[in-house]
Amino acid sequence: MTTIETPLSTFELLESEVRSYCRGWPVVFDQARGSHLWSEDGRRYLDFFAGAGSLNYGHNNPVLKRALLDYLERDGVTHGLDMATTAKRAFLESFHDLVLKPRDLPYKVMFPGPTGTNAVESALKLARKAKGRESVVSFTNAFHGMTLGSLAVTGNAFKRAGAGIPLVHGTPMPFDDYLDGQVPDFLWFERLLADTGSGLNHPAAVIVETVQGEGGINVARPEWLRGLAALCARHDMLLIVDDIQMGCGRTGSFFSFEEAGITPDIVTVSKSISGYGLPMALTLFRPELDLWEPGEHNGTFRGNNPAFVTATAALHAYWADQETELRTRRLGELVEQRLLALCAEHTGTSCRGRGLVWGVEFEDPARASEVCARAFERGLLLETSGPEGEVVKLLPALTVSEAELDEGLDILDRAVRASD
Repeated sequence: MTTIETPLSTFELLESEVRSYCRGWPVVFDQARGSHLWSEDGRRYLDFFAGAGSLNYGHNNPVLKRALLDYLERDGVTHGLDMATTAKRAFLESFHDLVLKPRDLPYKVMFPGPTGTNAVESALKLARKAKGRESVVSFTNAFHGMTLGSLAVTGNAFKRAGAGIPLVHGTPMPFDDYLDGQVPDFLWFERLLADTGSGLNHPAAVIVETVQGEGGINVARPEWLRGLAALCARHDMLLIVDDIQMGCGRTGSFFSFEEAGITPDIVTVSKSISGYGLPMALTLFRPELDLWEPGEHNGTFRGNNPAFVTATAALHAYWADQETELRTRRLGELVEQRLLALCAEHTGTSCRGRGLVWGVEFEDPARASEVCARAFERGLLLETSGPEGEVVKLLPALTVSEAELDEGLDILDRAVRASD
């Protein structure tokens, strides 16, 4: 008998069962450009996932690609550990001149390793080192990464269970509006801090996402973030903002916390900082927190020079003026209008978001998965988020055209109608 292999046979046979995205999008992709991917059989897909927010400037952005190819063709350093290289210098100078200085942010820059979770791990370690305390407060429905320290401040029970050991030294508190406005902001948190009988060890730091991406597109109000910053200052706790998915312009401004007018003590950045989908991460912190001994936190691939090259090109192409921020906000308003209209037509739905990160929540979580499946059939890539997978998440590239945005929202609308 002849065995007929499917396009996915190799992956099913040889790759671990841990794979996930390929199950929802069961095709083999071959090419990508801008806001589109093409499967090996030539079908075009509109991408509203953007590498989980790692491709804010689209696939194979031509400006970034040209810079990368030029660098590789002249035999520029590819792997550099934490050695001084021209590529790293160009990035540091550009990041300072185009991002930090205009925003009056005093941060030192650390390259902790190539992934977001490594940035979080280094932030937690630094906070504990600076304060001499172990406990860190996080928030309900938070997601900060898959390594043990990051999982300890992550809320999702399924992901936490994968650790296989107790996750300690982290305490969850209610995120903004978690209690539906029935309790004043931080009432419980502040009471625990003030009461010596509460059993809460004095935290070294608080870690927060301004918009919880994996947690369900939960958007913190600016006043809630300002209240949290003030609480941290009153109680000698460092404020860590995890801007791994929401930074690099996703919400409009380069950093998602800018709207709230706060200056966190530590900020973690990854995903779209390279601009090209190349692994890269930053941990930013106030100069007085630069307490590291040489090599105290390191990693073999923290000097990913091709990522420095594309990151520098992205900064000059998109952050030398306010055009990217203004355009993202304008497109976000268009998305909001369309989603509000969609939810008004369909019972059991609601929407929320900022800039170009939006979520449509379904009272029946199964509908969210069905909507993503029906959207895929129609050529649109979407994913779910939230503790029960009840939210359809929209993460189009910041470079998406209005026509592409309309096309994707039209497909989403048809997918929702088909799920009624």
